[in-house]
Amino acid sequence: MLKNSKLFKGLFNWTVLIIIVVAAVLINTIGSYLYFRIDMTKDQRYSLAEGTEKFLNDKSKFESRISIQVYLEGNLPAEIQNFQNSLKDKLNDFKSIAGNRIEFNFINPQNGSKEDQQELFIQLYDQARGILPLEIIYKKDGEQRQMMLWPGAKMSYSVNGIVKEQVVQFLPGSKPGRPYQLEGMTDIIENALNNLEYNIVSNMRKLVQKEKQRIAFLQGHGELNPNQTLRARSLLAPYYALTDVRLNDSISALADVDGLIIADPQAPFSSKDLYLIDQFVMRGGKLMCFMNTLYLNEDSLMARGVTHTMRKNLKLENMLFDYGLKVNENYVLDVNCAPKVIPYSDQTFTPWFFHVLATPTIHPMTKNIEPVSLKFTNEIQFIKQEKVALTPILTSSTNANKTGLAPLVSLSLPLSYGNNPELVANPTDEVNKICIAGLAEGFFKSHFQNRLVGEFANNPNSKYKAKSTNEGKVLVVGNGRFIANRYDSIPNPKGNGYLYRPNQINDMKMEPELAERNVPLYFGNQEFFQNIVDYMMGDNSVLDVRSRQIDIKEIDKEKIKTFAGFYKIVNLLLPIGIVLLMAFILNYLRKRKYA
Repeated sequence: MLKNSKLFKGLFNWTVLIIIVVAAVLINTIGSYLYFRIDMTKDQRYSLAEGTEKFLNDKSKFESRISIQVYLEGNLPAEIQNFQNSLKDKLNDFKSIAGNRIEFNFINPQNGSKEDQQELFIQLYDQARGILPLEIIYKKDGEQRQMMLWPGAKMSYSVNGIVKEQVVQFLPGSKPGRPYQLEGMTDIIENALNNLEYNIVSNMRKLVQKEKQRIAFLQGHGELNPNQTLRARSLLAPYYALTDVRLNDSISALADVDGLIIADPQAPFSSKDLYLIDQFVMRGGKLMCFMNTLYLNEDSLMARGVTHTMRKNLKLENMLFDYGLKVNENYVLDVNCAPKVIPYSDQTFTPWFFHVLATPTIHPMTKNIEPVSLKFTNEIQFIKQEKVALTPILTSSTNANKTGLAPLVSLSLPLSYGNNPELVANPTDEVNKICIAGLAEGFFKSHFQNRLVGEFANNPNSKYKAKSTNEGKVLVVGNGRFIANRYDSIPNPKGNGYLYRPNQINDMKMEPELAERNVPLYFGNQEFFQNIVDYMMGDNSVLDVRSRQIDIKEIDKEKIKTFAGFYKIVNLLLPIGIVLLMAFILNYLRKRKYA
């Protein structure tokens, strides 16, 4: 009987052991084919944005396979290794959604003979059109080392037998003979991690794009010229077909245009021009107006300390009123503002209430972006319209006010409010927020419903529409120059005329005067403009990705110096203590059981 009991216990123990081993093998085998993670971080750094998931799930975006060859591989320093691990995880996340439509592999460019390596380097660099190399200096085992990395990838996609390629640069390249110190690359790596998902998705968009929608910059009314929008155009050029258009009383001027940008017009619009724009909106066109209703001479303001403003009377605002968006002839003042450099004053930097740092709303166009810089911006009011949704996109802070119509502007205005300015009676009340960028979406009534231009109305080719036949979008920002860039010229190497380029300081990210004085103030104008165009043109795949922010928490070096010894002792003794405690408990229980 005793022998049977021991035999049964032995068989039971072996059976349990075999089941555990088999289960472990099965779990590991199945796990090798499955990839999933649970993201419990506050900023959701390990999750893909909703727009990315929609893009990857939509097989109409790309049906063929995208191949990604990443050249960041090898014996890497810890900081670069961590970045590489994040990149692998991100690509695995992409593949878990897109499946076989995405494949990737990591290649070590340092493998092979020196001749093979040099040949590959030439191919990767491709006369500065490919991946830019990154040289770094770092310390390992007490000695200084130097390494050259190729922190980028090549994407390829085949459509109807035609192979398209796209280069992705994950980390910036270094200048020849000027390597980066790895210790000083924390911000660069953090920025690259923040932009990792956007970098991949945006390049995939370029690669698989079948046709580009056509966006026109309107000219002929004193709008920003092409040189003043060089930087803005460069942001849109990879995704949209850009052109300049003059209406010239031509009925077909906007016939093949999907989106129209009117940036800082200075001269009144004729009735015929307004008619053409109105009918463009009635057909479902996307209208983006960046405009001021007042003219102010900043040179006079700086020279005299005070200047008058003048009404522009563009007549464009009258048409926008019928769409539900009223652009007032005033300026918004906000305590949440950028400083202004005023020479010969007691204070070099004065808070300039007229340079509003606009507060983003929760709308996809502005979610999570930096404050948008708007100088001398007009108030936008909503006029209720049937079948039209009206949405504020940018607002002032709660401590904001507005001037009267066509106001007098004085440099001394901020000084009159003292050190703790309150522009309104209750500066924390949400009611005080003033809209300075608004969106109208829906089906509009024509501005010319009761005021047709006879010459056009009687033309059978005009095909006048009294109401929208397709849903349209109209966006108005009460500032015309927030996308403008300063530029300079260089002689054309070919010998005819000049070539133009934007200034080195990015006006859409910082104020040149402040940047030259090392004032760290950054704007979200660039991301805002890109988001405007993507949203208006119906592509929302990267709106939430572009504005994503992941903060890397740096180790407190002072605490390390203070508590290093304590944590070393804890890490050494705690595991040993736990083992000894468990041994004591098990020994005690065993004695008690078999005593």
